[in-house]
Amino acid sequence: MRHLALVPARVRAALERYRDLAYMSRGLATIACDAPITIDLDVCRYQGPDYSKLLEVFRQLEFRTLIKAVLKKMQDGAVAPADGEVSEPETGAVLSTAKTERHLDRVQDEGELKRWLWQALKGERNLGFSLIWEGQSYRRARIVALGFTSHLGTIGVNASDFPNLPQVLREVFEVLRPARLLAHDAKAHEVCLAQAGVGEIKMSGDTMLAAYLLDPTKTEYDLSQLVLEHLDEAFTEPELPWQRAALRSNYILRLHEVLEQKLRLADMDQLYQEVELPLTWVLGRMEMEGVRVDREGLKVMGEALAVDLEALSRQIYELAGTEFNINSPKQLGQVLFEKLKLPAGKRTKTRYSTSAEVLEELAHEHEIAAKIIEYRQLAKLKSTYVDGLYPLIDPQTGKLYTTFNQAVTATGRLSSTEPNLQNIPVRLEVGRKIRQVFVPRAEDWVILTADYSQIELRVLAHISGDENLRAAFFEGQDIHTRTASEVFGVPFDQVTPEMRRRAKAVNFGIVYGISDFGLARDLGISREEAKEYIDRYFARYPRVAEYIQQIIARAREVGYVTTLLNRRRYLTDLYSANRAVRSFGERTAMNTPIQGSAADIIKLAMLRVDRLLRERQLEAAMILQVHDELIFDVPKKELKAVAKMAKAAMEGAVELEVPLKVELKYGPNWYQLNELTDEELD
Repeated sequence: MRHLALVPARVRAALERYRDLAYMSRGLATIACDAPITIDLDVCRYQGPDYSKLLEVFRQLEFRTLIKAVLKKMQDGAVAPADGEVSEPETGAVLSTAKTERHLDRVQDEGELKRWLWQALKGERNLGFSLIWEGQSYRRARIVALGFTSHLGTIGVNASDFPNLPQVLREVFEVLRPARLLAHDAKAHEVCLAQAGVGEIKMSGDTMLAAYLLDPTKTEYDLSQLVLEHLDEAFTEPELPWQRAALRSNYILRLHEVLEQKLRLADMDQLYQEVELPLTWVLGRMEMEGVRVDREGLKVMGEALAVDLEALSRQIYELAGTEFNINSPKQLGQVLFEKLKLPAGKRTKTRYSTSAEVLEELAHEHEIAAKIIEYRQLAKLKSTYVDGLYPLIDPQTGKLYTTFNQAVTATGRLSSTEPNLQNIPVRLEVGRKIRQVFVPRAEDWVILTADYSQIELRVLAHISGDENLRAAFFEGQDIHTRTASEVFGVPFDQVTPEMRRRAKAVNFGIVYGISDFGLARDLGISREEAKEYIDRYFARYPRVAEYIQQIIARAREVGYVTTLLNRRRYLTDLYSANRAVRSFGERTAMNTPIQGSAADIIKLAMLRVDRLLRERQLEAAMILQVHDELIFDVPKKELKAVAKMAKAAMEGAVELEVPLKVELKYGPNWYQLNELTDEELD
């Protein structure tokens, strides 16, 4: 403070006033070099990351990508191997994990392999099993290695050690008939073995499916992730195929025991054992069967769409007064909102929005918007369902082969990929015509479809116990006309098509938890009018309103909802502080038991239909499942028998408080279908 006179007056006044604080601040900012601290600087030296602890943190936070990155670093040698970690690969190996060590033996002799398996079956019949294959898919794969784990230990087999591999595989799996084989992705293993000539080998356990049932909201069910989550261990895949197969089989056996116990505690073991597991083989056969496509018809359709798109382009250019790239949102926005001066709606940081919603609003303002909507629809049809499907048709069989996924949707519904044959368009006539290229395998065969009629509304009637809703189904009335009659207060025979359309939107909107805003948008009416429709609906179906309140309250209490078969879905969104997220959780709580139960029912139906087809040794094959519909490829001579059988099996899949109804149709392709009535089946 000796030099206060040298500082400005304003600062000097503050220093004089807060003299003590200034000295204290200086003391706090001064490093105390005489602090009594004894430290070993070598201990402070950076030693690299602790991967075990890092993996534990990443596992808790569900950083799946980072977990893979850490495992990859460990595999690439970022972590020095422990003494004796790897022994001579020709005879065996000891592979360490984060917590344990696994001894793997390589078997190269057919006799030794069979003897090991016979000995394994004398004890615990559960065998961890893993295949390693090469190829674009398991339907066209070359088996590279096999791994087995039992109470005896763990062995791996290189396919290259057996020149007569197909024969060896048949003999080995004949030995394994009494075993309970446990795999990760059972369907892939079953199909791969079937394509290799082994025949029908059903897995008795699937760690992927078990994990999916325990948490159906995950984006993937990688084995290493599940091991980390449920066994609290980390492992990396060895480079050598036989070691990889062996190590995977070891973890599969151990993991399945834990998952099976968790399924029992969640009361889902019956769903697992009696529905999901046996369904893998049914779906596998459907995938191998495929569906035949009229290649020439698809080509002609593509050419016709190209002509229509060219004509639409010319019309759009004429309306715009200029040529531009219709597929460019930026150029389209400039034409619509700058050149034609149409009212702009949403806008991103860089351009105008030309979304379907915006174009639908503009269609009332200018003809060009409607033409662009039509252009986009045709362009998607051509690119996705013509250009996209054509190269996927097998040139030898003329068929498309899809993959049915059991462990994807949170509700339990199956999905279809590569290609997706569940999203063939149905809303527009031009889109529906795509279905005409899906044909039976031969001229004396037909396509048969069996479709559940309004299954979700029937499940809602069963779960809610609403007498009015149940009465409509017992009386065989059209549920949408019945709802229109009651909501709009008009006699049943005076319901107009527009009234029925609006009642249908309300019926299905209730199932999906629609709001007055959503209903207003779908029907093109005001929110007040939409709210009035919903209020009238609940007034006529009061038990439905009670069900919604009760299921949401129960879900908030226990944290999950269940289907009729006890399929469980956890709903963390219910506890979100964000109102929009919480509302989504409430809608999910309401509709998951309905959608999930419908999914359970059609899975049960598929199992029954498949069993009957095989028991009666019919030639007909179930080839597709599309939501509530099953599609069959059927010889004409078997049409009535298969139709009656499918209808009975599907309608009797479960016993509800309202009857299940199945509508049958048949024809020369999936588009040209004729109704098959009960009278025609007699």
